[in-house]
Amino acid sequence: MNTVIDGLNINYEMRGEGDFVLFLHGWGANMTLFEGLMNVVSQKYTALALDMPGFGKSDEPKEAWNVDNYVDFVLKFVDLFKPKSLVLVGHSFGGRVIIKMLARELPFEVRKIILIDAAGIKPKKTLKQKASLAAYKVGRRVMSLKPLKVLFPDAVENMRKKRGSADYNSATPIMRETLVKVVNEDLTCLLPSIKASSLLIWGTADTATPLSDGEMMEKLIPDAGLVKVNGAGHYSFLEAPDLAARVVASFLKIS
Repeated sequence: MNTVIDGLNINYEMRGEGDFVLFLHGWGANMTLFEGLMNVVSQKYTALALDMPGFGKSDEPKEAWNVDNYVDFVLKFVDLFKPKSLVLVGHSFGGRVIIKMLARELPFEVRKIILIDAAGIKPKKTLKQKASLAAYKVGRRVMSLKPLKVLFPDAVENMRKKRGSADYNSATPIMRETLVKVVNEDLTCLLPSIKASSLLIWGTADTATPLSDGEMMEKLIPDAGLVKVNGAGHYSFLEAPDLAARVVASFLKIS
């Protein structure tokens, strides 16, 4: 299915009947990763998923966005369906958007949320990481000086590629700037204000959003329970699909 929001072509899918369950995917991913969970949820609910701007088959933003811009967009998308209540499911970056969304006055009730290997807690940099960042910034400034730029035109770009993450290096310029804005926002302070009953699903071997993040969210969100997926990484719901399906079905009371 396709719709247009603020001039952006947006790809989405909807199946099932009943109250809405909205799925928000992670950075660099798309809605197809939720295929298994949508099949489970659509037995009782209307499962709704989309490719967020910049991902999958949806257009990328015309300028760099921050988390609030994505929240604005998701609310406009949801408004197309006029739900009275929602269940929100977010993996990684999608979880970050959900946490920020719940800090607002919303036109619908959020009955429950499911956060899977969710982002939102900004990791503290080690002394080694701080030193590396400082050295990179100095090197970038030096190699950007006109004489050196003429002699070594690719130096700054090569430094960026060497330092940047896979997500950063594979992104377009607009999405690179968006990624920087997104990951530098710490949402820890918003967690205690989440009122909805919350299910947390986490891979114990997740290195992108480590298990300690899930444990912190369980501690700070008033009504939260954490399910640990032993040995799974950042895509725990794909690495242990049967477990994820059972846990989600139990939480949403799907017989």
